[in-house]
Amino acid sequence: MKKIFSSTSPETSLSIVIFLLRAAAGAMMIPHGYDKLTKFAEYAPGFSDPFHIGRSLSLALLIFAEFFCSMFLIVGLLTRMACIPLIIGMSVALFYSHHGDLFGDGQLAALFLTIFIAIFFMGPGKLSMDRMISK
Repeated sequence: MKKIFSSTSPETSLSIVIFLLRAAAGAMMIPHGYDKLTKFAEYAPGFSDPFHIGRSLSLALLIFAEFFCSMFLIVGLLTRMACIPLIIGMSVALFYSHHGDLFGDGQLAALFLTIFIAIFFMGPGKLSMDRMISK
């Protein structure tokens, strides 16, 4: 039994962990973006406009982050670039929409923000399209 758990190198284990983190965070974020995408007309009139660029454009940018960047994150394509809109979106959600309430309503946004920052700094790992393209 001990041999099963010790047979992988730390490098391989780290790559698996990064992949799982990327895939799980991306997969859990997609439904948020998909809901906004399919109900765009309903959400747009009352959507927050923290950057004063218009409600529809703010919503479109968040959909891009939550839906499309999450897909990029799952496959590991342009991983660090895909994290930037997600980090901005979760920062706005946490600090603007939830007023920095880390342990209340903003808890999920804080968790996603932390994960996306970690992925940004760790990079895509070996199990990614970025790695395949760079070879």
